[in-house]
Amino acid sequence: MYYISVNGREYRIIKLLGKGKGGYSYLAERDNVLIVVKQIHHEPCDYYTFGNKIEAEKNDYEHLKNAGIRIPEMLDIDIDNERIVKEYIDGDTIFQMVKNGKSVDAFLPMVREMAEQAKAAGLNIDYFPTNFVVQGDRLYYIDYECNGYMEEWNFENWGIKYWSRTPEFEEYLYSH
Repeated sequence: MYYISVNGREYRIIKLLGKGKGGYSYLAERDNVLIVVKQIHHEPCDYYTFGNKIEAEKNDYEHLKNAGIRIPEMLDIDIDNERIVKEYIDGDTIFQMVKNGKSVDAFLPMVREMAEQAKAAGLNIDYFPTNFVVQGDRLYYIDYECNGYMEEWNFENWGIKYWSRTPEFEEYLYSH
């Protein structure tokens, strides 16, 4: 069994959920409650430039909360060890649904609402479908990444290209 400590509290790691540009996210458990522990990494990313990743996560979380974007609650942050504990949102990602041939049409109005909230706050979120989880009939943005708003990176100009079996989606599947 593998454990990870966040601010002196031990969490039992169950499995790797995924690796993103900024870190590794693990499904973990403490006191019979499932949570996510994200460990920041410093591996190179050839298409994105980072500053202080843990501070960016903290600041981005606040920006998203203030914008009204539905995100998992940040439960703890360990600045020194670059770890975040956040609420676990159980469900399929939009990516899994598209990959498995399920329609995500019911969730397009929800992501468009998030896009409007983000734009109104001067932000873009990362619209890639691995960053969105469906729980019941609600859509959650499970990443905390956000950037200043740019038209070319909004949902309609970039994100939508990955929310169905488009050539861009197929290319991503092929290359990963």
